[in-house]
Amino acid sequence: MEIRAKARRLKQRHNLKLVIIDYLQLMSSGKRVESRQQEVSEFSRQLKLLAKELDCPVVAISQLNRSPEQRSDKRPMLSDLRESGSIEQDADMVILLHREDVYERDSPRQGEADLIVAKHRNGPTKTVTVAFQGHFSRFVDMAQQL
Repeated sequence: MEIRAKARRLKQRHNLKLVIIDYLQLMSSGKRVESRQQEVSEFSRQLKLLAKELDCPVVAISQLNRSPEQRSDKRPMLSDLRESGSIEQDADMVILLHREDVYERDSPRQGEADLIVAKHRNGPTKTVTVAFQGHFSRFVDMAQQL
């Protein structure tokens, strides 16, 4: 995994504090594998080991499958993580994003987003509502919007 070698060098030379993978499903091992699911599972495990080795958080952004679109409640769940059940097993924390106004044009929650802490190995799970500023592609505390 090329990422591992680069992260090790950055840790050694510059005291790397954070690794962000944007996004997991774009990674490729270049090896022949039985299934894409197996390959993504291996990436997930390797990133977990990298975080432990470097004593540094690794944030891996992942796509969701299309399951939420088939449900009446469009809020994503852990099981919606694309191509791997191991992502939810390996992760210490999973935060899912949901914007009701994406699915309902006339939503009373225009400009709001839910950060759903669906898994937190060392703490509580909950949903935090934030403001979504689309023109900046950013999320901010609701209190800053007032």
